[in-house]
Amino acid sequence: MVQGKTKGLQNKASSSRQAAKAAANPKKGKRYIPPKKTALVKQATMRQSLTAKINKSIEQQMVSAASAGKLTIMKNTIDAEPPKVTPSGKASKS
Repeated sequence: MVQGKTKGLQNKASSSRQAAKAAANPKKGKRYIPPKKTALVKQATMRQSLTAKINKSIEQQMVSAASAGKLTIMKNTIDAEPPKVTPSGKASKS
């Protein structure tokens, strides 16, 4: 018997397990069906280009803000002092 002749020629048994797993867990999110009418196709391409332009503008604004100085999520986190606790147990700002 010649060795290596049947390598890769054997068919794997089709697994229904993976198909059942895929059917049990459908993908999350809204389903998108591309438009077929010419007016809707044109509208979809315009919406796509506008979305891309808006995202690019936002990214450029973020880059300019980041290059101008440090970005902080909370205002005055470094400058603020912790609130002082009075004997009554309430915090005061002064």
